[in-house]
Amino acid sequence: MQELTLLDQIGQRDVDKEHIVDSVAQTPELIPIVIEGLDAKQASVKYGCAKVLRILSEKYPELLYPRIDFFVSLLDNNANVLKWEGIHVIGNLATVDSENKIDKIIDKYLEPIPGPVLVTAANIIGGAAKIASAKPYLADRISIAILQVENAKYQTTECRNVALGHAIKSFNQFFDHIENKTPVIELVTRQLENPRNGTRKTAAQFAKKRCC
Repeated sequence: MQELTLLDQIGQRDVDKEHIVDSVAQTPELIPIVIEGLDAKQASVKYGCAKVLRILSEKYPELLYPRIDFFVSLLDNNANVLKWEGIHVIGNLATVDSENKIDKIIDKYLEPIPGPVLVTAANIIGGAAKIASAKPYLADRISIAILQVENAKYQTTECRNVALGHAIKSFNQFFDHIENKTPVIELVTRQLENPRNGTRKTAAQFAKKRCC
């Protein structure tokens, strides 16, 4: 598989990205080509490469871990889509973080949760659950950060209601690892009356399963 052929294939909207991921995993020397594709001018190639890297981090995190510093650098990227992919990949790499590199940047990782960008916050909240599950000793630190959602400053109040739903789903994934559960339970209890139906339902499901 030559470089041009690989990027061309990734750029095809109907291509089976899972198949490409498995092919790249069998030939890890291709990973730098996929990473370079993030700078492609063609949007379908750029975002196709981003998707391939995300799936690769889910299925074969050990292959991307040596490049974790690159994905950390994406947290400062001006292109939101690439920033979001960096957020997802870092969360997926927590299971293989033998050097505890994520521990060193966890505050930076969590910083955007209070706003102003809902999608960034939501992606971080999801990724943070994976980190807390892989690194239980960070669970309380992460839960404190996610609790900020209730007073976050997003574009609208509805955005905050959406984020609260994401927060509750995230807490549900690592609740057993949280030592100080009381603030989480209190937040969930308050959302039983959230005006957003989806968030209210999510809170009710959590309360039934976890605390009531």
